Amino acid sequence: MTEATQSNAAVLVRLRRIEGQIRGLHRMVDEDEQCMDVLTQISAVTKALQSVAILMLEGHLSECVTSAMGDDTVDMDEKLHEVTAAIARLVRS
Repeated sequence: MTEATQSNAAVLVRLRRIEGQIRGLHRMVDEDEQCMDVLTQISAVTKALQSVAILMLEGHLSECVTSAMGDDTVDMDEKLHEVTAAIARLVRS
């Protein structure tokens, strides 16, 4: 199993867990649970999604950017801008 395949498997496991959390949130709202409890769960889902985003970014850096560094046809300034933009989106969210 390649590193990319392992990374994708880890992301999928986390996303399945997040799906369960979202279903739980849906149930909580449907059952008219306390607002603070729902907000706590929303916070947990948000953190879980941020964790997945960081894992994806880490994979992109270690696989795509690293391999691009050895490719003379790749514009590294463009690659760095791409990564910087992705980090900026994560920071703003």
